[in-house]
Amino acid sequence: MTDRWDAVATASATAGGEVSAREVAEAAIARIEKLNGELNAVIHTRFDEALAEVDAGLPEGPLRGVPVLVKDLGMEVAGLPATGGSRLFAGVVADRDSELVRRYRRAGMVVLGTTNTPELGLNASTEPTLYGPTRNPWGRGHSPGGSSGGSAVAVSAGMVPVAHASDGGGSIRIPAAACGLFGLKPARGRISPAPRPTTLSGLVSGHHAVTRTVRDSALLLDIAAGPLPGDAYAAPAAADSFAACARRDPGRLRIGLVTSLPNGPAVHAEPLRAVLEAAGVCEELGHQVVHVTAPYRPEEVGAASGTLMAADAVAQIDARLEQLGRPLADDDIEPFTRVIYDHGRTLSAADVSRALRKAQEIGWRVGAAFEEYDVLLTPTLAHPTPRLGVLDTRRPETIYEHAAVRSAFTSVHNVTGMPAMSVPFGHDSDGLPLGVQFAAVRGEGLLLAVAAQLEQAAPWDTDTPPAARS
Repeated sequence: MTDRWDAVATASATAGGEVSAREVAEAAIARIEKLNGELNAVIHTRFDEALAEVDAGLPEGPLRGVPVLVKDLGMEVAGLPATGGSRLFAGVVADRDSELVRRYRRAGMVVLGTTNTPELGLNASTEPTLYGPTRNPWGRGHSPGGSSGGSAVAVSAGMVPVAHASDGGGSIRIPAAACGLFGLKPARGRISPAPRPTTLSGLVSGHHAVTRTVRDSALLLDIAAGPLPGDAYAAPAAADSFAACARRDPGRLRIGLVTSLPNGPAVHAEPLRAVLEAAGVCEELGHQVVHVTAPYRPEEVGAASGTLMAADAVAQIDARLEQLGRPLADDDIEPFTRVIYDHGRTLSAADVSRALRKAQEIGWRVGAAFEEYDVLLTPTLAHPTPRLGVLDTRRPETIYEHAAVRSAFTSVHNVTGMPAMSVPFGHDSDGLPLGVQFAAVRGEGLLLAVAAQLEQAAPWDTDTPPAARS
């Protein structure tokens, strides 16, 4: 029973005495032990420590007793390896919790372990050489998306109700769409990255979670949001709690529908069908939907984002090599990461400055669209979820051939810093979930209100996926 409860229901059941926090934790642990050998979502665990924390007494927070997993990228759990999916970092063990993890703990959550991610998050599929591929529970031969694929699979399969995720080009929204989950990428600076300085990559990346329900995402954002003194940038404070926004009628909105991109990949018939059906539901709900032309070109977004991410990859890798006191070895990083690293080392300060300027130009251009529309609606993915191996970091040419298709609609909102979300909407002909994306400049609260309205009007599939059924 507990494997299909969302976090809010789990906390309520625990608070009401229907089930104990230890019983919830033990059920989640049993589920991980049963399913993870096949799905490979969880890579490091702290089951004994978690149960000891439960027995010692958890804080009386809003999600007391809710088990959670943390993505092994950008956020750390004290005592667990912090590898970023890379062999170069395989010996690193976190000596403290990240600020986000501390906030989860203060809310009463129980941290069970960490989830799989592609090396340094540099792939839209979760298939690192270090830990092997994570398998989609809706089709084990298919990708779970990336880079938060391990977290998405863990939630979709019912191992935990929610899991931490991060998004640098679609890395929350892509796996959410692939695994039938709700995935919200917050506004730039909404959640502190402390204690990891990420000024350059942090301009395009951010942290939050993948969830089965909108209310879970909203409450988690309330728990996690807010800057630390000294953060390089922070999102404007929200006028109300995100949980309250998710209970609010969004009103009649003007929605701009984008179904194609200038010089972008052709949208496959199945995700196109999903976004058109979603637009129809929005119209039935009273919103005005108008077809609009995308205010950006994917190649310019990719160039700006790629420069910033490559510069940050060089900084991360060189810092690790300095710790080790040696040069980079051939087998330290995957071939595609090596391509990114070598490219990053050719960049000048002027190149990085130009990328930052371009990102700002794109932001203003996309922002102008919101003078006329409250929300933009697009497919999350231009094509259905691929099979494992299509995006193969051992063969960099496959990344260049296919990666742009995966992030064509998502990465622009990383470059602009605007909040965006993927909402589940049906399945493709292989039975894998599809998602549609909404973006807004008026903040996450509006998106959560829209998502909750759609969750009621067009409920998504919350059944156990085939690979997770008993």
